Amino acid sequence: MRYDLVIFDNDGVLVDSEPISNRLLAAYLTELGHPTSYEDSLRDYMGAAMHRVHDLVEERTGERLPVDFDDVFHARVFAAFERELTAVDGAVDVLEKLAADGVPYCVASSGSHARIRVGHRTTGLDRWFDEGRLFSSEDVGRGKPAPDLFLYAAERMGVAAERCVVVEDSPLGVQAARAAGMDVYGYTAMTPAARLAGATGLFGGMGELLELLV
Repeated sequence: MRYDLVIFDNDGVLVDSEPISNRLLAAYLTELGHPTSYEDSLRDYMGAAMHRVHDLVEERTGERLPVDFDDVFHARVFAAFERELTAVDGAVDVLEKLAADGVPYCVASSGSHARIRVGHRTTGLDRWFDEGRLFSSEDVGRGKPAPDLFLYAAERMGVAAERCVVVEDSPLGVQAARAAGMDVYGYTAMTPAARLAGATGLFGGMGELLELLV
């Protein structure tokens, strides 16, 4: 293995949550008078922390979202996760291989700790991640595309940034990893390869990922 730590994004990389959460986000914003399509949500918010939603809406409209926006949105998302969420195809195989080879890995997600835990519990991925392997944008001052979250994860895991590799599926995540001085492999299952052009390499299925890491 060329790297001492594999840092996974969560949504869209380990759990197949992006279609669910972006569908609900678009619907909720539209409900509040900010017409947003599913495609708009993917383009503007995929891979971002919640503060980006607030910031962009206020920047574009001059209006602030309701104070309970995050709570209402997360309640809807968590309920949908319980009904619909599955692990990304092949993710378990990758985790099994890393664990078997003794390669350290962790999650660094724009989502909250609660969101990460609900998703992992629902899909059974919680068996692969104790609390010491879970890092959220809640833990740092700035979310992606700032490098803070990935640098924080590396520091907590005791690995130098240049010895880390990030697995991402969003342009914001790729930007954050590059800003942190880390290699990053872009997962193109939902994101066009052109939007992940800054990545070290690209892959379309989890079966390809391990070949890129060795």
